[in-house]
Parts: sequence; structure tokens; C-alpha cells
Amino acid sequence: MNRARPTEPLVRFADAEEINPFQLLLDLHDHAVARTPGPRLDDVLTELALSAAVVSWWTRWQPSMIHTALRAGADLTDIAKATGLDASDVLRRWRRWADVQTRLDIGGRLSMDPIEVRAIERRLGLGVVR
Repeated sequence: MNRARPTEPLVRFADAEEINPFQLLLDLHDHAVARTPGPRLDDVLTELALSAAVVSWWTRWQPSMIHTALRAGADLTDIAKATGLDASDVLRRWRRWADVQTRLDIGGRLSMDPIEVRAIERRLGLGVVR
């Protein structure tokens, strides 16, 4: 990430994905604000590439924010309202992410404590059944 700005139009997802995620949001905003009534092909492809990269980034980042909200005491209904997802989708995304994080060993330590995940599951009335 954080590569130099391209000199030619950014029309490929692979190129857009190389940009810092926060810069992606700014670039997409700037591109949308500058849109003209009759956009050129490169303009349309640039917007598609930028928006696809934003969605891809957010899809990977969202579960960790769901976990943060759960740790802060939010329930599935609160998070569903905040994300516009069904509570079952919130739970599915969080559990898939948490399953990976509780198995991810970094230098002999797990990325996330499985006990913390089980405590959140119990608070939500989920138990540990999968």
C-alpha cells in the first residue's frame, strides 16, 4: 500500500487496491464530486475501480469493528442498525473473523483470546455452539 500516485488513469481494481484505504475514500469522493454529465470511459472505470477497492477494504475491516462494538457492550440489534445488515449477517461475519483470530498465532501468542470470544457469545446468549 501507499504507492506513488499513478500518472495514467486508475482503471483497474488491482491498482486501486494498492492505495491506502483512507486515501481511497478521499479519491472516490473527489472523483464523484468532479464527475461531469457525460463521463469518459476512463472516468467510469476509475470510479468502478475505486469503489470496488473501498468495498473490498471495508469488507475485511468491518468484522474487527463489529468485535470492537461487541466489546463495548453493543448487542446484535445495535450493530445491525449501525451497519444496515441483518443480525444474522453481523453474527456470521463476526464469527468467521473471530474464528480466524482465535487461531492466529503471532510469535507464540494468539491474536485474540478465545475466552473473550466465548464471553461475548455468552453475553449474547449464543453459547459456543456453531
